[in-house]
Amino acid sequence: MPYERGEILRDTADDVAKLRVAWRIVERRQREGTLFDLTGLTRSLDLGDTPPALLDDELAPALHGERLRELALAHLGGDPGRDDVFVANRLTAAVVAAMQVLVRPGATVLGVSAGYSHPCVGRAVRLAGGTLVDAVGAEAFRDRLAATADACAVVLTRLAVTYEALPEEELDAVVAAARERELPVFVDDAGGARVGPALLGQPRTLELGAEVGATGLDKYGTTGPRLGLLAGRRELVERVRARGTELGLEARPMLWPAVVRSLEAYRPERVRELAAATDAVGDALEARLGGVVTRTPVAVKLEGEDVLANAAARAGVAQPPVVPVEATAALAMVLLRDHGVLTVHFAALPPGTAALLLKFLPPETLARLGGPDALAAAVDVSLDEVGRLLRSPDELRALLGRT
Repeated sequence: MPYERGEILRDTADDVAKLRVAWRIVERRQREGTLFDLTGLTRSLDLGDTPPALLDDELAPALHGERLRELALAHLGGDPGRDDVFVANRLTAAVVAAMQVLVRPGATVLGVSAGYSHPCVGRAVRLAGGTLVDAVGAEAFRDRLAATADACAVVLTRLAVTYEALPEEELDAVVAAARERELPVFVDDAGGARVGPALLGQPRTLELGAEVGATGLDKYGTTGPRLGLLAGRRELVERVRARGTELGLEARPMLWPAVVRSLEAYRPERVRELAAATDAVGDALEARLGGVVTRTPVAVKLEGEDVLANAAARAGVAQPPVVPVEATAALAMVLLRDHGVLTVHFAALPPGTAALLLKFLPPETLARLGGPDALAAAVDVSLDEVGRLLRSPDELRALLGRT
């Protein structure tokens, strides 16, 4: 992971235990009507008026397969005469299946982004027998490429885990450099598939010149379900689909009607609405917390190190008993327990970052909470509570599921 593990959240098993504590709070809050989902993700299953009898692994693809392919290629900028589509059971599964095909055992995969490749990319490359070497930006990528004789593929992340985006000229430079070495380019376009075109004026995924790319259907403008949508050159996708099927990574075809519904309902304007709501929260947090807040063009963050330092200073704790990601986890749990605010920290196992991340917030949910100022106030008072918990390590451990 790109952050230090501590004594409370030692590994993914501890993250699962933490999540189970959160579920108990979510259940109560949902029952009471006091839950505010501000994860920035939509992981629901909207089947519309699809008859239950058609929710079948044989019938659904026969009836919806062509429409899904048409919509997916349009969404990702593919060419119907050249490209094809594979639906995976989540974005990580799409990445794993792609790396099984693209990675030559013993070779190097070059990752490039504005921050760092998502941890799932490194795991997928290792599972395929390769080594991931990361670079930040096009210039560093070219240097890495020149120094790497055994490179077999490139993973390009348009919108990094840090929620910083590569500008279009750098995207073009990376693809051009890969072309010179005849290396296939996979775009990990988790949220970038919509953020790039809708907010940054960039091309769609396959219009970047990549052979293959994938996005998540739970992110920023689409309405779920939490599946991975991969598209690219037909002969390559055929191999990815075959390997993914062998490993059980494919999405159940009975869910394809929900994919069709999600893609049909997508509006770029919705992405801009979500980004505007997030900007308003960033303004409110900056007014209340000042330098604790970090912003990117599409997200607001409280870095784990800043959360820990701020909470410790509030409580006068000189030697905090936790590492930054544990302080962030405590802040996320207090926000959920005391204010009903569900953040994206609980949506990833393990979290991809040590920061408390606020992104693509639905304005209607934010309004129900009381608006940006209400959320900023909840974060502020929750930092006080985290500071108190730093003085009570046993209580903090219990809060995070370690008893």
